[in-house]
Amino acid sequence: MYLGVSHLRCLEALAATGSLTAAAQRLHLTQSALSHQIKGLEQHFGVTLFRRKSRPLNLTPAGERLLSLARDVLPLMEGCEYALERMGHGKTGRLHIAIECHSCFKWLMPTLDSYRESWPEVELDLTQAHSFDPLPALRSGRVDLVITSDPQVDPALVFHPLFSYESLLAVASNHVLAQQEYVRPADLADETLITYPVDPARLDVFSRFLSPAGVQPAAIRRVELTPLIIQLVASGRGVCALPAWALEEYRKGNQLQMLRLGRTGVRATLYAGIRAEDDSADYLSAFLQQASRTCFAQLPDIRQP
Repeated sequence: MYLGVSHLRCLEALAATGSLTAAAQRLHLTQSALSHQIKGLEQHFGVTLFRRKSRPLNLTPAGERLLSLARDVLPLMEGCEYALERMGHGKTGRLHIAIECHSCFKWLMPTLDSYRESWPEVELDLTQAHSFDPLPALRSGRVDLVITSDPQVDPALVFHPLFSYESLLAVASNHVLAQQEYVRPADLADETLITYPVDPARLDVFSRFLSPAGVQPAAIRRVELTPLIIQLVASGRGVCALPAWALEEYRKGNQLQMLRLGRTGVRATLYAGIRAEDDSADYLSAFLQQASRTCFAQLPDIRQP
């Protein structure tokens, strides 16, 4: 392809200034260099681009056609250059988030609202499309940040701890376990455990409580929505283990009782996973800082990781 951006800039400068001398000064070129570019275009395409004896210079139909292209293309090029420069300095970018934690919406949405005010140029998106196995999507670039409590050792990924939290068991207020201060793994052997539709190995109640004790619940029922899980527990259809912050709003009333998992409780840490190559981006660091501020302002019983 012969036609280049420099040719478009030449035509735009000629049209704007009306003379070769002024156009050359505007482009920081010598007049002979500008004339050489124009003559090269004319000879290559066999056209005349402007009438040389007119003052100011008048473009021919061929020149007008090229000027029209310049006015369409150059603003797009400049806009792209500006965006790339800001991305290179970490001022803007894309932040597509995937969540494993179904109950994270309570703090994630306020975080995104505050973040958007400070970083309006960052393209935000939130998806659950990869929420049950999001790390391959993070590695491949389909998402840019994953909220997870299950970090993996991977040189391509970095996991920043957000906060630690306690998981609690919720039972109906008239449940046989409701009067206990805490439950032992064996207490759940005869229970229906209601969980999110996640592999049990990735749930705290299994990985940190039941499985080490070699205990399995009598049945597992999988439900996606937290309010529905709570309704089922309150009606005696089973028990559930959720982060303390997710259960906080359901403490009011007398339908549920919250119990510790074990005498000392079960705590885990929530992480934000990103690609290692993006770890120094300002807009990602700002999101992590905003998430920390929002969580510690709004969530009960969380601690510094």
